[in-house]
Amino acid sequence: MHTEEISYEVEGTTMIGHLALPDGDDVRPCVLVCHEGPGMSDHARNRANRLAALGYVAFALDYHGGGKVLTDRTEMSGRIGAWLEDPTQTRKRAHAGLDILLAQPRADAARLAAIGFCFGGTMALELARSGADVKAVVGFHSGLGTARPQDASNITGSILVCIGADDPMIPEAQRLAFQDEMRAANVDWRLNLYGGAVHSFTNVDADAMGAPMIRYHKPTDERSWRAMLDLFDETLIRE
Repeated sequence: MHTEEISYEVEGTTMIGHLALPDGDDVRPCVLVCHEGPGMSDHARNRANRLAALGYVAFALDYHGGGKVLTDRTEMSGRIGAWLEDPTQTRKRAHAGLDILLAQPRADAARLAAIGFCFGGTMALELARSGADVKAVVGFHSGLGTARPQDASNITGSILVCIGADDPMIPEAQRLAFQDEMRAANVDWRLNLYGGAVHSFTNVDADAMGAPMIRYHKPTDERSWRAMLDLFDETLIRE
């Protein structure tokens, strides 16, 4: 496997993403990885590396800048709040990362997926709502709401969201609104609920935050990853 950090610009801010390439020199399916709300961390990098080990070209984008985690949570919340109100800003950052991924010679643009965690999952969904030619989108403990639900009509690929049934940050009302959005747009979608899981269930470092609503949950981490691979097999691998 080959990995490297790639710098790119979005509206004057230097982003530092993480590229992971599988062994070989052939063209491979590709996956855009969108990090959790606090910022670019080893969690996103490790997920890209895991995908490369499975044969995917993977690029973990950066949407805050500097390739690091924000230390000011108020700043993070303010940014994300503004992007939730104006999805065009979220989509702009997603497309900037997508451009880097698709510029890789080994990335097969016809077999493209996007995944994301926490607000990164929201970003992956907004990428699909923007009309990007993404065959599969997977959100892990991802926010499901959008200011532009009508744009779901632009979605062309399959959607999977994996949510902790006990996650207070993604309440039932938000899940129901998402289901209505998907149905209205006739999207191929699925929503997996996992008992015993709250927010950030994929992040082994989540417990260190000391918040009861944010916890790693190994069974759900493993089950949701397998669900993602099943969707990839269906949309990116099978002829």
